[in-house]
Parts: sequence; C-alpha cells; structure tokens
Amino acid sequence: MKAICSLASPAIWSAMRHDVATWSAALAGQRGDKVSEMAEHEGFRVERDGAILIVTLDRPKANALDMATSVRLGEVFVAAEADPEIRVVIYTGAGERFFSAGWDLGAANDGEAFDADSGAGGFGGFPGLPDRTKPVIAAVNGLAAGGGFEIAMSADLIIAADHATFFLPEARLGILPDVGSVQLPRLLPAHIAREMLLTGRRMSAAEAARWGLVNQVVPGADLLTAARALATTVTEAAPLSIAAILDIGRITAGLTVADAMASLDGNEKFHAALNSEDAVEGPASFAEKRPPVWKGR
Repeated sequence: MKAICSLASPAIWSAMRHDVATWSAALAGQRGDKVSEMAEHEGFRVERDGAILIVTLDRPKANALDMATSVRLGEVFVAAEADPEIRVVIYTGAGERFFSAGWDLGAANDGEAFDADSGAGGFGGFPGLPDRTKPVIAAVNGLAAGGGFEIAMSADLIIAADHATFFLPEARLGILPDVGSVQLPRLLPAHIAREMLLTGRRMSAAEAARWGLVNQVVPGADLLTAARALATTVTEAAPLSIAAILDIGRITAGLTVADAMASLDGNEKFHAALNSEDAVEGPASFAEKRPPVWKGR
C-alpha cells in the first residue's frame, strides 16, 4: 500500500526537508557510538561499529513509522551511501515484540496523507533508494506487519529471531500492500504469497525459513550477534563487487537469462569492478595467502 511503503520518485530528491550534510558529518565522526542525541529522540537510533551501521527503530509501542520519521531515515541512508567507510547496514527494531508495525495509523488518523512524502529512500529509509550500493540486513526481532514486513522483504538479507512473525493485514483494513503485492509473489511460491496477501495470515520465522524468505533463524537473544557476524562476512568482500552484484540484481530482475547476460556489456558497475585495482588485489592476496586489502577502486 502506497502509504505504508511508497517508493521514491525523482521529485522526492528535490523535496527533502532536512540537511543530509548534518547526518554525513555525524556519521563520519562516529566509531561505535550513537550518531547524535537527535536520532534517539526522532524515532530511531543509529550506531556505528567500524564498517557496520546499525539502525534501530525505536517508536513505542510498535515501532510504527510516520512519514517524518521515514524522511529522516532516508537522510541516514543517503549519508551512509556517501560514506566509503560504511560497508553494510543492519536494520532492526527496539525491544523484543516489534520489528515494525509499518505505517503509524495514528498519524493517518490525524490526517497524514496516503501519498505523503516518505523521503529519499521511500518508506522506511532505504527500499526506494536509487542505485543503492550498501547491502541492508534486516534483523527481524519480532512482529513485522504491513509496511514493516515490506521493509524487511526489501532488505538484501534477513535474519529473524525465532519468535518473529510476518504478515500483511492491509486487505482486512480496506487498504492494500503495494510493495507486498508486487514483491511477495517473487519471494514465495505464488499461492503461498497470495494466501498471505488475501487473508492476512501470519507466517512464523520457522515457516519463512522453510520457504527461503529468511536467511537464518536464531534465538532472540542472539539476533544482533548473528546479524553482526553476517555483516562482517559481507565486509570481507570487495566493495565494488558488492555494488555491482546489487546493481545487476536490480537491472536484470524480470529479464530472460539471455537478455540479462547481454545487459552486462553496458553495466558500468560491472565493468568498474572487473577493471579495478581490487580485481588485481583479490587474486594476488589469494596467491600470497594473505587477507586482501580492498581500496574500493
């Protein structure tokens, strides 16, 4: 549903209402602490652990988002994209009950428009961010409902706590999940996806793992540890290779294999990775039996 997870349009870039440079400066100055007091008071926290950025939704009671919070989240992701030291983002929710309940229906009841500006990265900060090069790991710590589920399914990797649940209740509320309607049938068998969309039934973390919707299911107490371990593994790969893989996935979605392979000839990120210094460093480090030193060029 558009209000729960509206994707960014070119016009949104010119309509951003806050100063991204402020976030960029704050991110650049952090190495493991919260970005700023402002972030804690605006519905989420941002922490930095070396090359890993951790974004934690914190809007009691259900980590539901209004559009103003979504706009601010978009600014963090734009700043992260501009920071070469950040390699991967973990996205999670505060507490153990809710990853995110999606759109704040209280804000909707107070008059927030269905098509209100949700920021540079679409609802939730990153799902509609054009040409994103930094992988996002959703660490689903509880219930992911509506737009919260759509945020999770937009991530590149998903780790779920064993008590997490996923569902899309929109049809039962007289609205609909726009991103979920498009994306879920691409992630699950069509009939399973349609059942979730039409009935709003809840899917457990264990079932999500059986269908391949999530990468790992872990005890709730181990969720962030597992997410950090996966993020660390991602940072061991070359940044230009990661960026190219994400780009190829976006561009070739829906293409035949032949057309997808043909598209690589004109893919700038594909050629940038293959012709980079890192493409020389990787085989050299393997031959010399040492860890590679990536330069991102």
